[in-house]
Amino acid sequence: MERIYLCIDLKSFYASVECVERGLDPFSINLVVADPTRHGAITLAATPAIKKLGVPSRGRIYEIDSSIDYIIAPPRMALYMQYAAKIYGILLKFISSEDIYVYSIDESFLDITSYLKLYQKSPKEIAKMMIDQIVEETGITATAGIGTNLFLAKVALDICAKHASDFMGYLDEDIFRQTLWHHKPLTDIWMIGPGTTKYLARLGLYDLYDVAHYPEGLLYKEFGVNAATLIDHAWGKEETTIPDIKAYQPKQNSISNSQILFDDYTYEDAFLIMEEMVETNVLVLTEKKVVTNQIALFVGYSKDCAKPTRASTKITNTTNLYSILLKEFSLLYQRSVRKNVPIRQIAISFLHIQPQEKEMYDLFTSFQRVEKEKRIQNTLVQIKNKYGKNAILKGMNVCDKSMAKVRNTLIGGHNA
Repeated sequence: MERIYLCIDLKSFYASVECVERGLDPFSINLVVADPTRHGAITLAATPAIKKLGVPSRGRIYEIDSSIDYIIAPPRMALYMQYAAKIYGILLKFISSEDIYVYSIDESFLDITSYLKLYQKSPKEIAKMMIDQIVEETGITATAGIGTNLFLAKVALDICAKHASDFMGYLDEDIFRQTLWHHKPLTDIWMIGPGTTKYLARLGLYDLYDVAHYPEGLLYKEFGVNAATLIDHAWGKEETTIPDIKAYQPKQNSISNSQILFDDYTYEDAFLIMEEMVETNVLVLTEKKVVTNQIALFVGYSKDCAKPTRASTKITNTTNLYSILLKEFSLLYQRSVRKNVPIRQIAISFLHIQPQEKEMYDLFTSFQRVEKEKRIQNTLVQIKNKYGKNAILKGMNVCDKSMAKVRNTLIGGHNA
């Protein structure tokens, strides 16, 4: 039985929410969601109206033409999450949670195969039923891609729906090959980024027709196991289903944290930020009752100053203790980060995450100290979960260049 999927997207979601809250029409009002206190802030979303004037969703405020009158709405992530939760609740009125995969805050995949008979409606009629209910209850306009597999549903959304008067697009394998085999640029196609596009161009491949008719053996030679997905997608095929996605368990887990700094930071000030990030991630390890024995560090420097630093190392202990992990990150930082170049971005990762039962220490470790530090970390987790992340702060968190106190009030790095 041929399966039918929907990919539903909330059009210009953050900007649309801000318009609904203000009683405005996002299709006629120029509005961007961004931090108005920062001249170089990235616009997180833009209304369809201002997009028509050439303003992208992910541009910079200073790049907006000065002749355009527009509203700047500060991001309110908690509000957007409330809207997203309400819209998910609307979808549940029509579709079981087992048949929904939430891809992002504003996008979901739905398997509606078994509902065609239940509702006695076509795929477009079912999609319209949901879209109409979303706009009626929230004021948010949704678009839908309809496809015979997840890939086609997503491509139908990204490429076809935006040009349709009803905000819906449909693709099966035949239609895909007839209409999109020669589509350019390739970056419009889901899961094909600029790097892959450039690599394909070096092989003389400029559209999916070229990829589909290129010798498979040569593609595997160039792309390894990733060639399988590239070849399938070139033919409009995708075997993965929603149950497959929900059942997937990664072989290796990691816990990461990253920050783009508001200003250029010195080597010493950036070290403070790294210290805070290590503490934050250690408490995540503690709460999840997991440990690590491998760490990684990324440092991005101010524009055009130097290439980013990437470094990682395995450590002797398998642990989640702040004192040990901070020491290891300090050593990694000292031997890999440039000292006289301004820093603008930091990311840290704990790799090879394992259950706490696999905790191991070297012969020089004091187990009394280990148990004491564990009790402290568990207490910190309990207090922060009950009273908020800023309920307990360290001295470093009130330094001028500290970011932890501010970031503890954010959601996804943006104002709550």
